[in-house]
Amino acid sequence: MKKWFSFPLKEGKFSKQAHCDLPNGSYEREIGKEGFFGPATHMYHAHAPTGWSEWEGNLRPHAFDTNLVDADESCPLQAPCLLKNANVRVRIWKTATNMTHLVRNADGDDCLFIHQGAGSLFCDYGHLTFSEGDYLVLPRSTSWRIEPSAPIVMLMIEATNSSYMSAERGMVGDHAIFDPGVLDYPTLDEAFDAQRSSTTGWKVHIKRHNELNKVTYPFNPLDAIGWKGDLTVFRLNWRDIRPLMSHRYHLAPSAHTTFVAKDFVICTFVPRPIESDPGALKVPFYHNNDDYDEVLFYHKGNFFSRDNIEEGMMTLHPCGFPHGPHPKAVQAGKKHALKETDEVAVMIDTRQPLTMTDTAQSVENQEYVYSWKTPSKA
Repeated sequence: MKKWFSFPLKEGKFSKQAHCDLPNGSYEREIGKEGFFGPATHMYHAHAPTGWSEWEGNLRPHAFDTNLVDADESCPLQAPCLLKNANVRVRIWKTATNMTHLVRNADGDDCLFIHQGAGSLFCDYGHLTFSEGDYLVLPRSTSWRIEPSAPIVMLMIEATNSSYMSAERGMVGDHAIFDPGVLDYPTLDEAFDAQRSSTTGWKVHIKRHNELNKVTYPFNPLDAIGWKGDLTVFRLNWRDIRPLMSHRYHLAPSAHTTFVAKDFVICTFVPRPIESDPGALKVPFYHNNDDYDEVLFYHKGNFFSRDNIEEGMMTLHPCGFPHGPHPKAVQAGKKHALKETDEVAVMIDTRQPLTMTDTAQSVENQEYVYSWKTPSKA
């Protein structure tokens, strides 16, 4: 891998190194193209670029409490959708009972993130157990069902008309971030054989063009006696992700990319040491990611760059305005009180703008847009 050197133009007061040694009292804002991979300029401001006092219009930061979503559907393909565009649909599904039918998504690959609970997945390829913190990636048109061993809450991310692929690791190699050896896949074990022997009628719910079809079989369609190939369902737990990091430089969110699909990526933020170099930023930098909308689902831990965010909440920052850490996080970063992060979050960056559904708006915190206000001094 190689590229030509480029040298930035410079005006006024600035830092020679992005995200480090900012001019005294200034706030850095990155303006970039192509999601941190294109040309960029770093602005140095006298005030925090998120320090607005009033906002009129719908282009604003949004926060949703998915804990309040009524998502107890028997069919995961009918789980409430919160955000969507032509390339991705984001749903929340909750269940505590065994599925008595199969589902098959003919609209795209599915990535299921297990926010809470545990259970067994039965699919075309066999049987796979899962638990909290697992990603389950299912190729398009895979037939599957779930038997929970503990009540399940999952984030469902559909790659509409596309597939999930691995991110290019470049110079760090294919074993960085997570080694492919940690991936698990379904097996034709005793549990699968036991369910395969069922001879009662089975229904398969098939979603295509976001419409549901129901097909009845006089036998269990999950009746494979063997298979071979390199296409399958697989499982990845966030605990097996070993993030890239630098003690002297705050890396861009793209360094934490886990899956890539058409016009969007999924990144995973997991616990890591905080930068120790005295001049390096200790919190995410303010930035305009004006080619992507940014979604964050907060799984667990202490979300150090956000105030009043709890597990199971979700934020949407559309492109078109700067976003970054809350004022308390900025001050804490300057004090370097924390030595490591304690958070797990799933980020979805989409090239095409996202639409909020009525479900999302019904659980929105309307005051979130003003959460960057600096508290007035008495």
